[in-house]
Amino acid sequence: MSFKVVIPARYASTRLPGKSLLKIKNKPIIQYVYENACQSGADEVIIATDDQRIADVAESFGANVCLTSTQHQSGTDRIAEVANKKVWGDEVAIVNVQGDEPQMPAQNIKQVAQNLIQNENISISTLCTTITDNKDYENPNIVKVIFDSNHYALNFSREVEKLNCKNPVTDLKNVYRHLGIYAYRVGFLNTFTNLAPSSHEKRESLEQLRALQNGYVIYVEECLSPTGIGVDTQEDYESLQKLM
Repeated sequence: MSFKVVIPARYASTRLPGKSLLKIKNKPIIQYVYENACQSGADEVIIATDDQRIADVAESFGANVCLTSTQHQSGTDRIAEVANKKVWGDEVAIVNVQGDEPQMPAQNIKQVAQNLIQNENISISTLCTTITDNKDYENPNIVKVIFDSNHYALNFSREVEKLNCKNPVTDLKNVYRHLGIYAYRVGFLNTFTNLAPSSHEKRESLEQLRALQNGYVIYVEECLSPTGIGVDTQEDYESLQKLM
């Protein structure tokens, strides 16, 4: 099984600038992400950034780095630039691992790649996990997902009430927490980044809704290993410090 991992990492995060360079036990968060990705079986792992500070730190611990444009609106756009610079073919599988997920296990990275590669009819594969804290159902920072018996995504939303589509949600057990890890092929990636943002995407600030609204299939599966804490805020960072 052959796949690449690209880790988009920008410095100018709205809620926590420079978060990928924050340290846990004297090691920057981005290094944990990179090392986990290197254990996934990927044949290439690249950190994609628009900031020389991140590039310098990444190169200091031996990472492969690709400097990208400062104009990208999303990590997906940044990954598309990397794929084009590397001249990867349309069938090359790429896993997008966010640069603020230091506890994303290698097993999950491999899982999402394998799901894409083994299902030729899907455009994107992604992961989810069960919701164990009832407060998360009401938390707009927790993205929720529902999917059908084929594991095809039906909808994503920040609000449970907005998840209803063809099959209304009648039981919260059908609602999962979406994990921001994706796998897709280069051919689809190039198509996707040339699509206009959809109305649902703009409403929710969730770019995966652009794929759904344009009729592309997203495969969703529960992650094999716990993913720990992603760092979006100062509170997340402090929680991670205590945990690790």
